[in-house]
Amino acid sequence: MWKHRYLYLMVLPGFLTVLIFNYFPMYGILIAFKDFSAAQGILGSSWVGLKYFNAFFRDPMAFNVLKNTLLLGLYTLFWSFPAPIILALLFNELKSKRFKKLVQTVSYFPHFISVVIVAGLIKIYTARDGFINHVITHFGGEAVSFLLEPGWFRTIFISSGIWQGVGFGAIIYLAAMSGIDPSLYDVADVDGAGRWKKVRHVTWPSIRPTTVILLIFAMGGVLGTDFQKVILLYNPATYSVADVIGSYVYRQGILGAQYAYTTAIGLFMSVISFVILFITNWISRRLSDTSLF
Repeated sequence: MWKHRYLYLMVLPGFLTVLIFNYFPMYGILIAFKDFSAAQGILGSSWVGLKYFNAFFRDPMAFNVLKNTLLLGLYTLFWSFPAPIILALLFNELKSKRFKKLVQTVSYFPHFISVVIVAGLIKIYTARDGFINHVITHFGGEAVSFLLEPGWFRTIFISSGIWQGVGFGAIIYLAAMSGIDPSLYDVADVDGAGRWKKVRHVTWPSIRPTTVILLIFAMGGVLGTDFQKVILLYNPATYSVADVIGSYVYRQGILGAQYAYTTAIGLFMSVISFVILFITNWISRRLSDTSLF
């Protein structure tokens, strides 16, 4: 350690940041098992065990928010996860470097737009007097209040998420493709392989380990729906399909000051996410020899 002391000093700021902001706050998990009172503090509050976990499962809203969280997470995974892979494969097939840089820059840009701005744009464009309804009415259709229709919420939420993240997500796959030996494509040319067969037999096998690792991460976060955008877009008319764990915790914890109750919900969801991550990793290790641990 003394020999490499300067390298350890370089690591130290990042290590302290993770320790202070990620591990020390775990002390607050105790609130989930206590009848928390700000005046008495965490240690001074009385111990109640699994009281708040039981209270959540007895809550009539529990099943609905769990269902919405799971469905929105799975739909997002199903549509959003393949999108960056497809885009990266398309970028990789472009021959003009100038055009490739242009479309890459355009696709990356939405990632850097604040979710508040994105939600505002969605509300403007989907309003009854917005651009989308102008197009619909121009072709003889009837205007629709998209954000007041439960059937449209998930479509709007997922499609806007793909638009915002697909370009930035493609960077990892493009980086993986940059490490492919060009001689493999030369050999494929000699064998008479077309573009599709090159993608199938050269490009895809080369980026498959990266894809598997990212899929494991995505499965672990399937219950971690972007509740900030949900809160910005949903309303009482769409609660039946839009109310997820994050928005429910926000209303009960921040607005309702039920800190112990919402901490218990958050801890429960974290445990479930870890179990999903562990199972996905185990399946991946058995089927593809690629895993996180």
